[in-house]
Formats: sequence, C-alpha cells, structure tokens
Amino acid sequence: MATLIIKDLHAKVDDKDILKGVNLTIKSGETHAIMGPNGTGKSTLASVIMGHPRYEVTQGSITLDGEDVLEMETDERARAGLFLAMQAPQEVPGVTNSDFLKTAVETRLEEGEHLALFDFIKQYDQAIDDLKMASDVPHRYLNDGFSGGEKKRNEILQMKLLKPRIAILDEIDSGLDVDALKIVGDNVSKMQSEDLGLLMITHYQRILEYINADIIHVMMQGRIVKTGDQSLMKKIDTEGYDWLKEELGIDDERVIVEDNEPVFLNPTKKEAL
Repeated sequence: MATLIIKDLHAKVDDKDILKGVNLTIKSGETHAIMGPNGTGKSTLASVIMGHPRYEVTQGSITLDGEDVLEMETDERARAGLFLAMQAPQEVPGVTNSDFLKTAVETRLEEGEHLALFDFIKQYDQAIDDLKMASDVPHRYLNDGFSGGEKKRNEILQMKLLKPRIAILDEIDSGLDVDALKIVGDNVSKMQSEDLGLLMITHYQRILEYINADIIHVMMQGRIVKTGDQSLMKKIDTEGYDWLKEELGIDDERVIVEDNEPVFLNPTKKEAL
C-alpha cells in the first residue's frame, strides 16, 4: 500500500506563482480526477510531483509513505514508485522502445535482483498485444514518428511494465479516438484492480466512461477549490465552470482555500461550501 500526501504546496516558474496551496492525498486503490480551466496549474502539479527542474517549490511538502519526495531526484522518485504519463511525450531518436523500457525496468529492481530477458520479452509482447499496438514497436525509436495516439498508448505501455505505486495521467485522453480511448481505459482499469493509486488530469467526462474515478477535484487559480463525486464532473461537462466561479466568488479573488475547503472572504457569501 502507498500513500502520497501533498500539503500546502506552492510552486512557481519564471518568478510566476502557479501553485498556491494544493492539498491532496492519494492512496493505493484510489482514483482521483482533477479538472479545471486551462492555466490553473493542473499540469504544473504533475510536473512538480515528478521533479521537473523548471519549477521551484516555495512552500509545502510532498511525501510518499512518509519519505520526503522533494528531496529526491526525478529518477529516485520513479524508483520509489511514482510515474507520470506525459501530456506531450518526447521523441528520442536513436533509443529504441525496448532498450528504454528494459533499462527503466532494471532500475526498479531491488539490489541483487536480475531481470530475466525471456520474462521481460514475454511481458512486453503481452502489453503490446493488450494495447493493440504494432508488433514493430519494440524496435522503433522512442516515440519517434509516432502519431499522437501511439505516443499516449506508449505511455500506458511503459506504465504496465513499470508497475508504479502511484501514477499520474496528464490528459491521457487527448489525441485518442473512441476506439483507442477504450483500449487505454480498459488497460488502466485492470491496473486499478491491482491497488494502483491514480491521479488523472482531464478536461472531459468521456475518460470516466472507461476509467472509474472515486473522487473529482476542481482546480482554479492554483488551488483545489471543490471536491465531489462523478456528478460534479457531469455538471461541469454540461455547464462549464461559470457557475462554480460565481458560487465561489473566484473572479475577484474573494476565496481562499484551507484544507481543501473554500472559505469566503466576502461576508455576503457562505462561510464554506
């Protein structure tokens, strides 16, 4: 079992504050979805959790089973069991998919453990078959010349072999047609049943037709301002965010957030949701 705890997380990039007090706890077997308008800090949160060097954490903490994640390098975070499926996977000419994944899997082994090549190939071939990817994927350079949908499936392929404890999917549904979305959803759902802790960043309800989310969060102005169940996502999908902005008085910064609960500064508003 794994527990990722984010407390009062503040982060900036190029001297611009992006995250302004994020509080979030994800445990094994839980699936959380984060929604919100563009530019509210969703992808920044994912990047900060994985240690992207462009972002500077100015306040708060991230722990994984009590260990200080912010003190770890990015590769150490991955070895500890964190995984990020990127919104825009990078192309790496000259490095084959199979060489990349074999090296990545080997870094997750405990001291003294050995990766049996036959077992790796068997698992790799099975994952490719599960995701209905082309048989030449192992021999192609990492994401080089891949379509947008192929890149997203390749992220899930890596996730299947690395078997993370906590995974972050940053808009994994973008660029996927209906058939590919179902394939990705079915594969992620199988990993959910294996006690994977999952954080999905998305704009659309359609991903939840294939991947069940226990908790829905809405992020605005660098904070989580509302939490609910799937009915919250359905309302956003049909009505947008204006009703929530009006409810929170968020346009003129009249709301702060404490322990994930909005607290209104305008006395004409309710004190909390």
